[in-house]
Amino acid sequence: MERQLDHLGHVLIEKLGTFNIESELGGRTTGPMVTQFEVVPAPGVKVNRIANLDADLALAMKARTIRIVAPIPGKGAVGVEIPNPTPEIVNLREVLDSRAFRRSQGEMPLALGKDLNGKPYVARLEKMPHVLIAGATGAGKSVCLNTIVTSLVYRHTPETLRLLMIDPKMVELSVYSRLPHLRHNVVTDPRDAAGVLKWAVLEMERRYALLKANYVRSIQEFNKKVREGQVMRRSEPKGPEGDENRWIYADGVMPYIVVVVDELADLMMTVQSEVEKPLTQLAQKARAIGIHLIVATQRPSVNVITGLIKANFPTRIAFRVASKTDSRTILDQNGADALLGNGDMLFLPPGGSVPVRIQGAYLPTEDTERLMSWYAELLERHAEERGTEALKAEPDILEEVRGQELDADSGPDAIQGDWDELFRAAAEVCIQNGGGSTSLLQRRLSIGYGRAARIVDQLHDAEVLGPSEGSKGREVLISMDELDTLLGGG
Repeated sequence: MERQLDHLGHVLIEKLGTFNIESELGGRTTGPMVTQFEVVPAPGVKVNRIANLDADLALAMKARTIRIVAPIPGKGAVGVEIPNPTPEIVNLREVLDSRAFRRSQGEMPLALGKDLNGKPYVARLEKMPHVLIAGATGAGKSVCLNTIVTSLVYRHTPETLRLLMIDPKMVELSVYSRLPHLRHNVVTDPRDAAGVLKWAVLEMERRYALLKANYVRSIQEFNKKVREGQVMRRSEPKGPEGDENRWIYADGVMPYIVVVVDELADLMMTVQSEVEKPLTQLAQKARAIGIHLIVATQRPSVNVITGLIKANFPTRIAFRVASKTDSRTILDQNGADALLGNGDMLFLPPGGSVPVRIQGAYLPTEDTERLMSWYAELLERHAEERGTEALKAEPDILEEVRGQELDADSGPDAIQGDWDELFRAAAEVCIQNGGGSTSLLQRRLSIGYGRAARIVDQLHDAEVLGPSEGSKGREVLISMDELDTLLGGG
């Protein structure tokens, strides 16, 4: 391949000459999929003249696509990245076995792939602390999610890492349904997804109260004290009055929580008002207490990646996208439109402005399934050894959220023992819509699940709505005039 790359370098300089650009070859860097040629322009040649030639050079060199880095940071040269004649597949096992991963000082290393030098590239999730991933269908986004999840469970047990997975497409993350690290089953319903994110916010607030009660500033500091055997204090007492241990924290180390969302676009189309706020709250505040977000989408438009979300996700991973506009939406610069697909990515680290080109590690589905089977067997053996102690059930997080909303809705905003103060507004919404449901009232009236469900029951009791018909909305039984009569003229 060396001879072919030498030839490509000479052809590149020759083709630049046809565009009246004098230059010479300064060197090259070869990665798994592309080679970056360092082109040193002659004195007086403007860098922008080379930067605007990506399409012309791709045509002249018969390349699928060419990406130009003008200039290469820290070098007096322009980088021209050309696909290798023989691409190399990067296996995840290579990166996991590398010194870079094994000796990583981070708590949560991610084996992303190999860089332009062909060296394993390992990022630290706790430093990111949240990741936004975008790319067209088939570009490698889902494989990247798999490698990230595998990197995490490779290093952590369920005692130190819990996962929450949201998969509206219902196919990509279902393979992890047997993973013992899951805090809740893989969520596919957008309404439940909103509930999971709200639970994460509640957990964030609970953890901050715990840190405050123990005068520590981060989850790492807290867990270090727990491992050293120091007596830690609860933020709220647990147990009967008079119990001298009711203020003693005895729940062990605080696990990291990673929330994985496979398709943000589906959530933003159906429940934007319910997911955008908790996503933003988590992105702004959750890093110190060990809650991290990994959010992926195949539609990197401004409707999906809103300014509010984008501002709070400093780390971005872009796979091949359809246009320069999409590239600017995810990275704030061009480049992702010139990627090759099949795991070719641009990784923008937190606080950085220059993305790193990486060939993503590949993980076959069979390997993922084998890993899940191994974990399932390990969990069974663990349960047999420890008996019922290992099978202690955790409270359902969706029930916990609904309970919180019911408690909140039972406050001064709700009328106890009578119709809700939003009864009339809810009835009008249902009549205008030609049907009624809990989700309709949640959207139109901007209220929680518990309150909306109670209003639907009240509308049914008042014979405004018919009985429940499963997933279909309830039938409206009265007109607007009849509603006025029912409510005594308003």
